[in-house]
Amino acid sequence: MISRANGSPLEDIGFLARSDHRVAALDALTERPCSRTDLQELTGVSQSTIRRTLRTFEDRHWVRKDGHQYEATQLGAFVAAGMRDVIDRFETERKLRDVWQWLPIEASGFPIEIGSDAVVTVAEIDDPYRPVNRFVSLLRETNRFRFVGFDLGLLEPCRDELSRRIVDGMETEIIDPPRIASYILSTYPEHCSGPRESDNLTVRLHDDLPPYGVAIFDRRIAISGHDPESGTVRVVIDTGAPEAREWAESMYESYRRDSRPLVPELVAE
Repeated sequence: MISRANGSPLEDIGFLARSDHRVAALDALTERPCSRTDLQELTGVSQSTIRRTLRTFEDRHWVRKDGHQYEATQLGAFVAAGMRDVIDRFETERKLRDVWQWLPIEASGFPIEIGSDAVVTVAEIDDPYRPVNRFVSLLRETNRFRFVGFDLGLLEPCRDELSRRIVDGMETEIIDPPRIASYILSTYPEHCSGPRESDNLTVRLHDDLPPYGVAIFDRRIAISGHDPESGTVRVVIDTGAPEAREWAESMYESYRRDSRPLVPELVAE
């Protein structure tokens, strides 16, 4: 049977996307030859369903049959890779869709693709400190910590841990808005005195920081988003992707270049 190629590409996409087992079967056949029984066990569908699927794959020249085994053709492998890319994109979009409102980073050059392997931690009604707890766990695993942006929502709940880690030797640099630095110095003097005396903490000031936070740890970076009305942290997204680190480092350095050292006496005025 000769398949016709005059239909819309969306028809082929729809054919694959309408049933999970079709994507799974084609993916499996790009990895190694499989029998109909192998594919039936893998996908959990009936013999008649997998037989019809394979017949349609053959009609499109996506697979070839060799005895009792089927394997993907080069054309089929090309289609499977493209479909996997599409699925991966939508999986990333679904991760970020409900938290995007807390991350106003449209103009920052943020590479959305890095969300594919990111850990997305969202505050829940019964667990409002989930993002903060995730942030604290990252603090405990790093020897160097840098942060730029809105940090009050994070620093208030985890100030004890941050103060202890700085005193214990964690090299830390934070770029704050002047009003936030002033508030922290005046509200938590006991938490600030130890870190400042340790010489492990550097605070710099910037008048125009983003309304979200970017943290750089030894092995991961994190983006934190907060509710502008309450100041509470709504989401922390962290990843170890090299592209994410490159973006975070570049962003941090751009703000650092335009920042100035903290002078507590001036901030307090």
